[in-house]
Amino acid sequence: MRTKSVYLDNAATTQPAPEVVAAMAEVLETHWGNPSSIHEVGRWARVRVEEARQHVANLSSCRPEEVVFTSGGTEADNLAILGLLEHGQGKKTHVITAATEHHAILDTVHWCQSHGFDTTILPVASDGRLDPSEVRKAIRPTTAIVSVMFVNNEIGVIQDIAEIGKVAHEAGIVFHTDAVQAFGIIPFSVAGLNADLVSMSSHKIYGPKGVGALYVKKGTRLSPRTHGGSQERNLRTGTENVPGIVGFGKACQLCRERIESAPPRIQALRDRLEKEILDAINDVSINGSRVHRSPGILNCSFRGCEGEALLVGLDMQGIHVSTGSACTAGSTGASHVLRAIGLSPDMAQASLRFSFGRNNQPEDVDRVMEVLPKIVHRLRQMSPV
Repeated sequence: MRTKSVYLDNAATTQPAPEVVAAMAEVLETHWGNPSSIHEVGRWARVRVEEARQHVANLSSCRPEEVVFTSGGTEADNLAILGLLEHGQGKKTHVITAATEHHAILDTVHWCQSHGFDTTILPVASDGRLDPSEVRKAIRPTTAIVSVMFVNNEIGVIQDIAEIGKVAHEAGIVFHTDAVQAFGIIPFSVAGLNADLVSMSSHKIYGPKGVGALYVKKGTRLSPRTHGGSQERNLRTGTENVPGIVGFGKACQLCRERIESAPPRIQALRDRLEKEILDAINDVSINGSRVHRSPGILNCSFRGCEGEALLVGLDMQGIHVSTGSACTAGSTGASHVLRAIGLSPDMAQASLRFSFGRNNQPEDVDRVMEVLPKIVHRLRQMSPV
């Protein structure tokens, strides 16, 4: 009989909560109308969408009218940067971001560069943190937006977002943060972040895939990225994904109820695994800050091993982890995040990311430590290094 599987890839996606699945099923069965229709069937769908909007607003401490639903964090990031630049109509053409951003930001910034915009991609320290003074030095009269990720998806490093936002605002610049890995995990208010635009996602917080949101501070002007309707304040046209939005809202409601109790328990599991790995296996390094980091993410490099070989070995034993961002799975080369914090290509490619969630239990750590040291030992014996 196969041992129960252990899922430690919650930074890639989480299992939808049973309450979320039930809420979505109810909508599909009873409140399936088009929320733009003015008859009763449509009005019920609209009620459910607005209830969900309120739940998202409650979790991020903003007003519901400042929440724009999207298809996920990537679309929210694109709407924030490209929508702002397009609305400015070339008056300000400079974008600032960091080298460790998610590709939803970096690829967008590279697109901007190829279309005539000026871009600055700031380096980070060896612990993955960006010095806010570097942002200040990079600001120009033409700077339109600063975009810095709240929590890194690969190494879990938490940036000093409030201070970076303050620097941007002192210069009269719009500040955006991709908070996908923080939303529902680390308590925050959008005002406390000094943010004008904040990206959020559902499937990282036990909700469905294909839905997210962008917080748009009142007074922040964006141009839409799609055209063909007036939905979502004219910023995200098209018939709303009502079941997904309702599932997202339910996930936010559950996270708000558990945001004080769940993170400490998750962090205790992460810290225990880290200690046991370091005690049992030599030549292991922890990547990123061990002080300023998300409670659930642990990124390690195992010298003399290929990360993908480690992943496959664990997967064959029913333990599911990752070698980095799920959005770059299948790409060649070392992680841009690990290279940005100074790792050699060999050490960057020797990394694994373990990411814990609400469903993990102490026995999951036991199972990893039963298997991982043996796999590392075997791979090192086979390595020519």
